[in-house]
Amino acid sequence: MEIAIYTTPTCPYCRMLKDLLSEKGIPFREYDVSRDRAAAEDIAKRTGQTAVPVTVIDGQTIIGFDRVRLEQALAERQQHVPRPAFGATIADASKITARLGSPVTFGAYVGSVRPGSVAGRAGLMKGDIVTELNMRPIANASDLEAALSKLDSGSHFWLVFLRGNKTVKTEGTF
Repeated sequence: MEIAIYTTPTCPYCRMLKDLLSEKGIPFREYDVSRDRAAAEDIAKRTGQTAVPVTVIDGQTIIGFDRVRLEQALAERQQHVPRPAFGATIADASKITARLGSPVTFGAYVGSVRPGSVAGRAGLMKGDIVTELNMRPIANASDLEAALSKLDSGSHFWLVFLRGNKTVKTEGTF
């Protein structure tokens, strides 16, 4: 299910809500009730009031920026939506590059990529070395696994990897 948020451009709590969801890489659909009369009527019908922000997570309505309730609803959602596998075999790049006689390079070495997988859709190929995920440095395979484990199904992510002598930046979605 999708997450819907009802906001206005001048609401500071709306900004905090969008920042929270964006930091977690959680996709959402935003409705600006100052411009969308149907959205304004929808939240009035749902809540009996016109206050913003209003967040609807899998049918659960949360009024205002209630961080505790938001975190709880997002955690419950995560339990029900399994995250797909990344779809790549990885190893410590420093060990692989040293074995190949190349300059030692730190990161997560991609040994193979399953076609159609999250890794494949992000453009990774055998031999790439992932050095960053969501602006978090990746020094080895464990770093990449730890960073991936924090992403939920539907999360958007940004990758930086080495392909030969080129640094490539890409994005993907779980």
